[in-house]
Amino acid sequence: MPTTSRPTRAAATRRRHGAALVAAASLIVPLTTAAPALAEPTPSPTPSRPSVSPSPSGVRSPGGATAVEDDGKGIGRGAPRRPPARMSTVGGEMLGRPGPQVQLGPGAPQLPKELSGRSWLVADAESGEILAANNAHWQLPPASTLKMLFADTVLPKLPRTKTHRVSPADLEGMGAGSSAVGVKEGSSYSVHDLWLGVFLRSGNDAVRVLASMNGGIPKTVKDMQAHAEDLQALDTHVVTPDGYDADEQVSSAYDLTLFARSGLQKADFREYCSTVSAQFPGEEKPGKPRESFGIINTNRLLTGEGMPKGLPYPGMAGVKNGSTTNAGNTFTGVAQHDGRKLLVTVMNPEIQEQYEVYKETARLLDWGFEAAGHVKPVGMLVPPKGGAAGGKDGAGKSGGDHSQASVAGSGSGGMWTAVGIAGGALAALAAGAFVVHRRWPRPKG
Repeated sequence: MPTTSRPTRAAATRRRHGAALVAAASLIVPLTTAAPALAEPTPSPTPSRPSVSPSPSGVRSPGGATAVEDDGKGIGRGAPRRPPARMSTVGGEMLGRPGPQVQLGPGAPQLPKELSGRSWLVADAESGEILAANNAHWQLPPASTLKMLFADTVLPKLPRTKTHRVSPADLEGMGAGSSAVGVKEGSSYSVHDLWLGVFLRSGNDAVRVLASMNGGIPKTVKDMQAHAEDLQALDTHVVTPDGYDADEQVSSAYDLTLFARSGLQKADFREYCSTVSAQFPGEEKPGKPRESFGIINTNRLLTGEGMPKGLPYPGMAGVKNGSTTNAGNTFTGVAQHDGRKLLVTVMNPEIQEQYEVYKETARLLDWGFEAAGHVKPVGMLVPPKGGAAGGKDGAGKSGGDHSQASVAGSGSGGMWTAVGIAGGALAALAAGAFVVHRRWPRPKG
């Protein structure tokens, strides 16, 4: 890994409140195969997914759970209040312990005090080293962050230019209060349009249509579960493709981070999760030209809406937020500073303030950028069983130098390259570099 400068906490705060983001570029760097220095030896990953016991966290309330995205008011009332005494040790023995886990070295800052997430994790996106974690393997309702697994599973199978006319059956079974982008029966949409609806508006209607194109809900759930197990995301039990509250549907901060890291290997995934705003097709009406309407990403650290001074987190490039009655607020974000790329996941903050999940994510990112190189890792993000994460690009074509420069298996150990990110909306791959161009201010509408 190249040596990077470490910003102070004050500098990190200035970055968050600083000028608008500008165009940036990042070379894609292969992961090292050297194991980090851990306090305890990392055991071999559990060979199969732990059994999931029924939990009140997955029981739908009468009339259905409220699955509205990003309202900042999810209370997580179904979530258990205390983590298990012992959890999975996939990725490291320390990750199975309840409570915050961190190994501070000389010059390392203390963890932020204002952290109330029931589960959270800070990891280096390239090396996979986990810098700190809290109840990393606690199985909790994931809300729409589960859509990262949905996208990572289904996106490579459907060419982005393929179109589909929506039938009534495609939208059957959507839960009450589901977030929606505005898909209309009888209208046609491209796969590209639908993925924008999934990532920007967390549209369960778009998820339903894409799942239908993938062979239906049961097949898609089965595919997602199989992919989770291939990624060694063994805390995850999939019941719905969109993350809507369902009995026994759980994941963990560790697994959600694995989903994000795997998805970010795909060019289209990176494009969609980092897009700030787009135009979505309106309803097709006979004899009238088809209009479109603007949609804006509900990731507040990407858009800056609701954040201090209305500014995004510098270097933020996705990934996915969620909010349901049982899950509370959940979020996985990826950001870059001085060539270092960090992934942070926060699940269900106990502090019931609007946008708290984003505030705590920003604090952990600030801490991680300052602490990197000054802490010993408490664990690792394990590689997939199948080696290189994803063998295809986001358009359903075999990867190559230009279509999928972010995937390169190292042979032994199945190690794979991490995503090249910067804070952007439109991605272009050329000569092995991931170049991001952001137009700022964000266009209205």
